[in-house]
Amino acid sequence: MLIKLLIAVVFIAMLASLAAGVGFLLKDGSKSHRLLTSLKIRVALASVLLILLFYGFYLGELG
Repeated sequence: MLIKLLIAVVFIAMLASLAAGVGFLLKDGSKSHRLLTSLKIRVALASVLLILLFYGFYLGELG
């Protein structure tokens, strides 16, 4: 149950980072450092999400 909650939280954080990146792109333009930081955070969250998914399937809680 905890793994499902963690996956949901990471996914929502990824969506928030995506929304922030769009806002930074529209407000600051394409040369923004905040846009790059948002992308880095989103890539890190995607990696964490993949790790959680693999771990959940490995333990048998997701499949």
